[in-house]
Amino acid sequence: MKQRLITGLWAGALFLGLTLLGGWGYHLLLTAMALIGLYEFIKMTKTPPIGTAAAIAYAALIGFMIPWRLLDRSPIFSFEQGMWLLLLLFLLLTVFTKNRVNIGAAALLFVGTVYIGTGFAYMAASRAAGDGHGIYWTFLLLCCIWGSDAGAYFVGRAVGRNKLWPAISPNKTVEGAAGGVLIAMIIAVVFWLFHTDLFSAGRALLIGLSCAVVGQLGDLVQSAYKRVYGIKDSGSLLPGHGGILDRCDSWLIVFPFVHLMTLMPYM
Repeated sequence: MKQRLITGLWAGALFLGLTLLGGWGYHLLLTAMALIGLYEFIKMTKTPPIGTAAAIAYAALIGFMIPWRLLDRSPIFSFEQGMWLLLLLFLLLTVFTKNRVNIGAAALLFVGTVYIGTGFAYMAASRAAGDGHGIYWTFLLLCCIWGSDAGAYFVGRAVGRNKLWPAISPNKTVEGAAGGVLIAMIIAVVFWLFHTDLFSAGRALLIGLSCAVVGQLGDLVQSAYKRVYGIKDSGSLLPGHGGILDRCDSWLIVFPFVHLMTLMPYM
């Protein structure tokens, strides 16, 4: 418990400090987290973390994280073009390696790169929002996610009776999940009260609901694939907390979801 607390304090201070500062420091932190997360994913799926296949994945992830707004440049490729080119590279890899990297490994690398790359890219996009309120949007989403996690945990411990999905995550309860949704929606409304000019109360409730529901699904997604590989944590970078993917599982789903579903008013 002591190690967990110490790790949480220094990691939290570093992350929150650079989030407040924004700019290149925050972007480089997210890029480092994304690369470590991808390394954890590749290693977990039994793919060699060093080699041609992994190198393509790392390079593609860096492509996701290029800070076009900070560079005051437009992306070279559209999102659709980038996705298709990455898919093509992994498919061609199966040919040029004569199936030493087979279609199963290529598919896993493609999924992992897109899953982690889009998640961290949209975290960066939130902080660099063009309306000048990036720090507000970033903390709105993070606080809704954290509030949902805390609400699900404490409500589940207090009144949880019915298991949510015991085959995937045996400790989660329906009551806890509902508590997490309620807390996230309250947090979103509180944020709205400080900036009623930016979006409506209805939009705030929808954002809070999305953060809670999609965030909890993101947690279940990671629980599901870790069970496939028989591991408890994705990594050991953060003693007492696991790896980057363990700490960011909800973030990786929530940030792309609220952007791609155009729930963020500045989109």
